[in-house]
Amino acid sequence: MSRASMLLAGLSALALAVPALAQSGSHAGHGAHQPPAKEAPAPQPKAQGMSGGCTAEHAAMGHCTMAKDDDHGGHDAHGDHATPAEPDPHAGHKLSPPATPARGDPACPPEHAAMGHCTPKAALPPHSAGGAVGTDLPAGDAPAPPPPGDWYADRIFSNAEMDHSRHEMMKENGGQTFGFVSVDLEYQARKGHDGLSWDGEAWYGGDINRLTIKSEGESAIGEGLEEGEVQLLYSRAIGPYFNAQAGVRQDFGPAPDRSYATIAIEGLAPYWFEVEGALFLSDKGDVLARIEGEYDQRITQRLVLQPAVEANFALQDVPQNAIGSGLSDVELGLRLRYELVREFAPYVGVEWSRKFGDTARFARFGGESAESTSFVVGVRAWF
Repeated sequence: MSRASMLLAGLSALALAVPALAQSGSHAGHGAHQPPAKEAPAPQPKAQGMSGGCTAEHAAMGHCTMAKDDDHGGHDAHGDHATPAEPDPHAGHKLSPPATPARGDPACPPEHAAMGHCTPKAALPPHSAGGAVGTDLPAGDAPAPPPPGDWYADRIFSNAEMDHSRHEMMKENGGQTFGFVSVDLEYQARKGHDGLSWDGEAWYGGDINRLTIKSEGESAIGEGLEEGEVQLLYSRAIGPYFNAQAGVRQDFGPAPDRSYATIAIEGLAPYWFEVEGALFLSDKGDVLARIEGEYDQRITQRLVLQPAVEANFALQDVPQNAIGSGLSDVELGLRLRYELVREFAPYVGVEWSRKFGDTARFARFGGESAESTSFVVGVRAWF
């Protein structure tokens, strides 16, 4: 064998002997020094209020169900001691789950209450009557709470300035003074003689107290004035829909003039009937009375049909004025007007009038008819 072969064989034997010596040396030193074993990962503690990915907030809103704690408390399934959970550093910042609402309110189920969509009646403040507030409170006659008195503006402005400001505010919100004028002018086509008539009213004041002027009359074309009157009245509201009036009335025309003390009531009756009743006492001691009523039947927003009635009474005969006792006369009218604007409306219609009793007898004695029918054309305006 050559030297080269022997050298290769020796190197191969040395290479095989080194691992064997290393292994035997490791076993020889067993117990003296062991390499550190790889630490097993510590069990992760469950977050407070979480079970299987279900947080307390989600559980309160009904999105998931939290698992119950293990019956063995701090022991795991194999009996070993479980590693205690570390305190949650964010526990103090988490939102506490909302209190479970009462199940007795069907209008506010627990899941809606938990999301803040409603408040169950059982959770309402204890001072509310039966858990009700606002319009849910039962009807009663309990006194209203006092108005607030701690006005911030009082800290800046003087008492005189604030009193003036409050007075103006109350005046602008219900204490204004304003006026109104309304007049009907019409042409009456009668058999035998045509005529003109007017009926107007004007007043000025506030919601409670007003000064009122009324006037009406008619004349025959070519014959002059037949009759006319003017009333000057103090009007005071006695309710939301009625006014009481008192004042004077003055008649003028071919008949002897008369002055009357007047008391009246006018307003809007149920079902929107405009009514008026008046009692007159003349300077000669004559007592007269009058009742009127009319109704606006709106056919369209602009077309209005208005039936009207007027009746006059007398306590005694007044021959100088051709008035008989009892029911003196009645007028029935039906007018159809078209409101071009609210303040201006032309109209057409028909009117029937009839005198009764001694009044009819006085009319016939003077050459007049006791009954007449007129076709009317007129205009109504107000501002």
